[in-house]
Amino acid sequence: MKVVQEEFRIGTRSRNEMIDITAHVESIVRNSGIGNGQAIVFCPHTTAAITINENADPSVPHDILLTLNELLPHHRAGYRHSEGNSDAHCKCSLVGASEQVLLRDGRLTLGTWQGIFFCEFDGPRNRKVIVQVSGQ
Repeated sequence: MKVVQEEFRIGTRSRNEMIDITAHVESIVRNSGIGNGQAIVFCPHTTAAITINENADPSVPHDILLTLNELLPHHRAGYRHSEGNSDAHCKCSLVGASEQVLLRDGRLTLGTWQGIFFCEFDGPRNRKVIVQVSGQ
């Protein structure tokens, strides 16, 4: 089994945003030379996340962020974390730090409308994403 790990940086511009990183991940998979296996996309930050969802209609990421902001507003009575970003930590925990995608014939096996998103919940910031590709 072969394992390749790469990382890339993302500069975010808003407090909350979703950035389609599918092309970055596809490039890493293609350059890995691995045909069948898996790709793990990991975010090593406590106020950002990775998710898979529809990337054909920009209304979907907007609606996801709208819902998360309604569920977990930036300012809420009772938050105790002194940095003022408790909502971002909670959103990260709900969405998750990583996604795993199967590979077949050197390609991500995403559905027709699926893309991989980096989710920023405490921006703007300069972030890192780690992609590990393994298989044969």
